[in-house]
Order: sequence, then C-alpha cells, then structure tokens
Amino acid sequence: MMMRLTLFVFAALMGLSQAMAQGTDITFGGITTDTSQPVEVVSDSLTVDQTTQRGVFSGNVVVTQGPMTLTAGEIEVEYTEAGDGIERLLARGGVTLTSGPDAVKSVEAVYTIESGDVVMTGGVLMTQGKAAISGQKLVMNLTTGRGRMEGRVTTTFVPEKN
Repeated sequence: MMMRLTLFVFAALMGLSQAMAQGTDITFGGITTDTSQPVEVVSDSLTVDQTTQRGVFSGNVVVTQGPMTLTAGEIEVEYTEAGDGIERLLARGGVTLTSGPDAVKSVEAVYTIESGDVVMTGGVLMTQGKAAISGQKLVMNLTTGRGRMEGRVTTTFVPEKN
C-alpha cells in the first residue's frame, strides 16, 4: 500500500512539473459547445460600421451559445462578408468564458465561430472544480474540448481524501 501511494505521489508530482513547463496540452472536458447553435449578444450599447462589416458591443456584454457564456467589457464583432452571420468575436476587458462549472478568465479573447477556436491572452486562469491552471495564453477548441496553455504554466490541484 505504501509503495502504491509513493508511486501515486511521484506520478502526480511529475505531472505537475510537466504542467509548469512553457506549454501544456490540456483536455477541457467541460468547456465545449455546439458551434452551429445561435449566438446571442446582449450589451448596454452597439455601434455598427457597415463599410468594415464590424460592430462593437459595449458595457456589460454577455454572449451566449448553447451552455457557453462569454462576458467582457467590450466585444467587437466581425461579421461575415455577406453580412448574414458572425465570423469572429474579439473580447476585451475582464473576459470570462464559462460552461457549466468550468470557467476561464483573461484580459482578451478571440473566438472564431465556425472553427470553434478560442485564443485567450493576458493572465489566463482556468478553474475546473477545485483544480486551477494559469498561464499567459490559452488556445482551445470548443468543439473538441482540447487546448494548450502557454507562458509559465502553473497547475494547482487538491487531492481527494481517501
């Protein structure tokens, strides 16, 4: 029993030291969404520029797509060339992405709707239950739930009691 516990602790520490490297591949099981679902944006104000096919939502911006919610102080929307849909969202100012009990916070984020790719930068902190992982850049795909944290990655986890 003691040998098994020692091996478990060693394996956990090895995994933790690997997570603290410059880049860490991660599976984000809880943060996924169906990218074909409608995207709803709610804010205090909206400014649209038809010539550049862009709009800027400002003040208490909340974006929902299925079970996923993205909040920020401001979100710039790049519409498709035809103007019949949203191509990308560029979020700034206290960005938070949540799906169920999982959450990711950062300074900025870029969400490409069709591919489901999200790039979050600036003091990124992800929490999943009691576990947390932080770094400077998180690149993840909301369709597959897989991602990569980069930039002095730190992982904190709380072992379960037996």
